[in-house]
Amino acid sequence: MTRRHVIPLAALLASCQRGQQRVIGVVPKATSHLFFMAVHAGASEAGQEFAYKIDWNGPNEETDHARQIQVVDAMVAQRLSGLAISATDENTLSQAVQRAVDAGIPVSIFDSGVNAHGYVSFVATDNLAAGVTAAERLAALAKETGKVGMVMHKPGGTSTMLRERGFVETLTKYPRLTLAARQYGMADRAKARAAAENMLTAHPDLAGLFASSEASSLGAMQALESRGLAGKVKLITFDTSESHVTALKAGTIDLMLVQDSRRMGYEAVKAVVTKLQGGTPPSRLDLPVQVIARADLARPEVQSLLVPKMNR
Repeated sequence: MTRRHVIPLAALLASCQRGQQRVIGVVPKATSHLFFMAVHAGASEAGQEFAYKIDWNGPNEETDHARQIQVVDAMVAQRLSGLAISATDENTLSQAVQRAVDAGIPVSIFDSGVNAHGYVSFVATDNLAAGVTAAERLAALAKETGKVGMVMHKPGGTSTMLRERGFVETLTKYPRLTLAARQYGMADRAKARAAAENMLTAHPDLAGLFASSEASSLGAMQALESRGLAGKVKLITFDTSESHVTALKAGTIDLMLVQDSRRMGYEAVKAVVTKLQGGTPPSRLDLPVQVIARADLARPEVQSLLVPKMNR
């Protein structure tokens, strides 16, 4: 008599539940940055609203391209319902993103672009326009004359590259304003501080600085404060943190350019859900940057950007 193998009911139920699980993977450039923590909150809000579980995973640092590729490939292998990805590098991540698209998984790209095709939506700050705004505001602060510098982020990140390009191109409209120096901070505040220190040493008459990312901003702030130049060298920063707000209040920062990171996470997940439900999400969604001066800090809408609700 042949003995039949009986699968326990609990195992059958667990298998069925896994098969029916609705999961969207969200892969940031880095899990350690405050910007992406707010993105996580927005993605989770959308997940709760549309009844999808959010699988949040990515590298600790933006320079760890290999780890991000590994995470994306693992999510594709798990056949998640959809993916939302912010690429650490527009070229390095292209094949991993393309593998996800070719596997039939709806993919939205947020924050920073990637050289792939077939993804359903691109959700990001209008970074080129943000760079233009930074140049125009710094020119006004410097009275359109003198030398300025730029603490850049790192090569390969589309979002910051666009900001930096917008800044450089717009400065050419001011003939008496010179871009005297620009250096990468490599997504690291200590390296960004060293870059800013180098520029201040080489150009002691520098009138202003633009820092194109969170890490670049923190490094530039520390450089100015350590040299007693806070409030003397004009500084425009990007993104926000408690340190940014403190520096704005103290006069180290003249203007902050801030993204709506929570909405970015929400819209990136919503685009995937729309596709899964048979709809057509917008192929591109550009979010405006907010210019914040010290006088703006008390405004409720500004407070919601600077201190987004982080419930998940």
